[in-house]
Amino acid sequence: MTTYPTSGPVFSVIPVDGPIDEPRRITISGLAPDELVAISTRTMRSRGALWDSQATYMADAHGVIDLTRDAPVGGDYAEVSAMGLLWSQHPVGSTSQELFADDVMQPLSTTLTAETADGIRAEAELFQRFAAPGVTRREIREDGLVGTLFTPAGPGPHPIVVVLNGSGGGINEPRGALYASHGYQAFALGYFKAPGLSPFITETPLEYLEAGLRWVHRELQPRDGFVAVSGQSRGGELALLLGATFPDLVSAVIAYVPGAVVHGAQGAGDPARGGWQGVTWTRGGVPLAHLWQDNSAVHWHPWAGDVPPSRHHSVFFEGLKDRTLAARARIPVERIAGPVLLISGRDDRAWPSSLYSRMVVSTLRQHDHPHLVRHLDFDDAGHAINLPFVPTTQLAREHPVSKVPYTSGGTPSGNARADDGSWRGVLIFLAEITSR
Repeated sequence: MTTYPTSGPVFSVIPVDGPIDEPRRITISGLAPDELVAISTRTMRSRGALWDSQATYMADAHGVIDLTRDAPVGGDYAEVSAMGLLWSQHPVGSTSQELFADDVMQPLSTTLTAETADGIRAEAELFQRFAAPGVTRREIREDGLVGTLFTPAGPGPHPIVVVLNGSGGGINEPRGALYASHGYQAFALGYFKAPGLSPFITETPLEYLEAGLRWVHRELQPRDGFVAVSGQSRGGELALLLGATFPDLVSAVIAYVPGAVVHGAQGAGDPARGGWQGVTWTRGGVPLAHLWQDNSAVHWHPWAGDVPPSRHHSVFFEGLKDRTLAARARIPVERIAGPVLLISGRDDRAWPSSLYSRMVVSTLRQHDHPHLVRHLDFDDAGHAINLPFVPTTQLAREHPVSKVPYTSGGTPSGNARADDGSWRGVLIFLAEITSR
């Protein structure tokens, strides 16, 4: 515990420094009973983007405010939440979408300021780390692969998680570092929009991902041969697809807000190669059938400037009405040879991840899947289910590839609960299946 004495309010932050997924107990003492205090936060995130939040609280009869107990009486969030001042942050003077640090080996630093009505101020800091002490980071540029390997402290071999990003592309280093902080060797593998790779998802060969899986097995020698694949959104679709296509290489699948069918390139597509309706995945040079391939049921286009319904994910429901094409585009998840964890938001407005996850569960049940299947479906959560205790306020955003605005859905508090609950669920899932 670190205490910050002042002439008035006194901050206590427990712990001051810890992993990003660890909740903190933040209290302010030394106040008058029922005194009002404004508490604000400021965090410098990636690319120099400043995010802040503010809320006002009333002290109890002992002159204490405890964020694990007390809801604000006004401000950027409105419920009891120990970390509400962090997930309710907004970018200052920009539309930045950068939630993490430029260097995941360095912590995010947040300054907290308390100010009374008399202008008496107190300050404190807290630090959120992606990488626990002893975690190492190594860039991988081998066998044509582009990724980053995070290795836990302590002797191996370790169970391994291959981490895939979504339609924003790039390399998901924050999640990889956090997996390693919990004892899993994590290979954050880029498959487009990463150094030396295509800037678009269009026509991504599954052979590239297969090479990544084979490299992990050969070079890293995972404990008991365990290699899970964890992916988000298009990466969730890809995780299910890899488990179904290469069951001998994938021990378990963790699919965040996934698709149950193969989709076209959509917002990450190359405009010169079909754009939104272009091919996403190929195998042996042959395109995989996808939901936008001459779909007879879709009559509007949410990514081409046409006016969509208020929830543009309606196009996915329309797309599934072409049952012949949907059957051809379906990911044959019954071929997966291990446990499956699905994570979704019931208010996902990017695409219907709750429905898609239920479709996967139904298929696995119909085929008497012999392994653990678990679906975590969160109320008031949208498409952007992330790591715990990061800002959740950007419900509308610009797609990082197409630059087209879209709505991810959910509410800030619902998304925050999903961020935390999903991550706890992932750790429980991995602990269960790697301890057997």
